[in-house]
Amino acid sequence: MDSNKSIAILTARLLLGFIFLMQGFGKVFKIGVGNVYNSFFKETYQDILPEFITIGTAYYTSFIELIAGLMLVIGYKKNIAYILLASVLVIVTFGHGLAEPIWDLSHVMYRGILLIFLLMMPATLDKFSLDYQLALKK
Repeated sequence: MDSNKSIAILTARLLLGFIFLMQGFGKVFKIGVGNVYNSFFKETYQDILPEFITIGTAYYTSFIELIAGLMLVIGYKKNIAYILLASVLVIVTFGHGLAEPIWDLSHVMYRGILLIFLLMMPATLDKFSLDYQLALKK
């Protein structure tokens, strides 16, 4: 039974990790964070929030998605990654709510469910992570 739980945790962690990693990769390396800001943040929030907040948010969310997504894929410092990604989901939900009423939660709901599941699972069951392997060597 524990092996099924370990596989479930691995699957959820990889799904969430790759979703964020690839989103961050696209923003940082393909589109460019400056273009993300100019295309999505600037016009939407220019009358609502100060520019330094929207620029900072564009950079923060893009790089956290990239870095914390990678951390989840390899299973390194998962708790830090979970907290950082939770902050991204809260920021994104708040930001979308500022821009317009939130009727479609699909962009955050599935990620949130995976994240909450992972936060609730005992770390000792995540046997296919770098954190677990490093703990064995201590």
